[in-house]
Amino acid sequence: MNLTITIDDELLRRARIRALSQGTSVNAVLRDFLTSFAGSDVESSARARLADLARASASSSGPGGRTWTREDLYADSLDRDLSVHER
Repeated sequence: MNLTITIDDELLRRARIRALSQGTSVNAVLRDFLTSFAGSDVESSARARLADLARASASSSGPGGRTWTREDLYADSLDRDLSVHER
């Protein structure tokens, strides 16, 4: 699909120079930007799933979300350190 945009001549000149210095084209830069801007279905789905998991985790752990005690964190750290040294 083709797209026509209207931009200032000087802006296009600077964009072409910068794109050339980066080994690309203005067309490729715009295509990459629009792809990122619009997002892909896979990325959108992954973000939505992550947000759902975060909400579910927070609601299942109470109003403040999951909390850890100092002892919980120390025990986890100690377990990881021991497993590394046992290898």
